[in-house]
Amino acid sequence: MEKHVVVIYPHPDDEAFGAAGTIASFREQGVPVTYLCGTLGEMGRNMGNPTFANRETLPEIRKQELIAACKVLDMELHMLGYRDKTIEYEDRREVATHLKNILEDLEPSLVITHYPEHAVHPDHNALGAAAIEAVRLMDREKRPVVWAQAITNTHVEDLGMPDVVNDVKDKFDIKMDAILCHKSQASGVIRSWNQSDDMDNDLKEEAKKRLGVEAFYIWKYK
Repeated sequence: MEKHVVVIYPHPDDEAFGAAGTIASFREQGVPVTYLCGTLGEMGRNMGNPTFANRETLPEIRKQELIAACKVLDMELHMLGYRDKTIEYEDRREVATHLKNILEDLEPSLVITHYPEHAVHPDHNALGAAAIEAVRLMDREKRPVVWAQAITNTHVEDLGMPDVVNDVKDKFDIKMDAILCHKSQASGVIRSWNQSDDMDNDLKEEAKKRLGVEAFYIWKYK
C-alpha cells in the first residue's frame, strides 16, 4: 500500500477529470493524498452557462470550485501560485526545485502528474516535466515512483500501452461529484456530450465510457 500520494497538475479540474477515481481508491484504502495545483486556471475561457463569471471574478470562483472538489475527494490541497498559461515560460529548474522542496517535506511514495509532450496543453507539459525533474533531483533512495498521464490521441502509438490502467467505474459517482464541483468548466464539457444540463442516466453512461478508465505510464529514470 502507498504511504502518501501527491498529485501534481496545473489547473483546477485536472484532478477531477484525470485522476479522481484513482484518488478516491487511494483514500478508501486510507492513503493520504495531497494535490499540488499549479494555477487557478484564471485564463480559462469558460465562464459558466449561463454566464456567472467574468475575467476578474473567475480566479476566485475557480479557487472555490477547486476547494470544493478536494473536499469531495477528501484530499489535502496545496496551491502553488503560478499563473495560468505561463508555466511553460517559468524557469524549469526553479519550478522543479520548488516542487522538490515540497515533496521532500511530504515524503510521498507515489507522484501522479502529466506525461511531458503527451499532455496536450503547454501548462500540462511544462508542470509534468518540472514534476519529473523534481523527483529526479531528490536523493535516489527517497524518490517516489512517478505515474505520468498521457492524453494525446497518439500516446499509445508513440509510447506503447500504459503501465497502470485503473478501471474506476465503481468510483464514478464520486468522480462525477468532483467534476461537477468545477461548474464553470464542467458544464461546457458535459454540454458537448449532451444538449441537456441534467446529469441523466444516458449522460452518465456516456461519461463513464469517456472517463471510466484512468491510465498512467511509470516514468523510468535513467
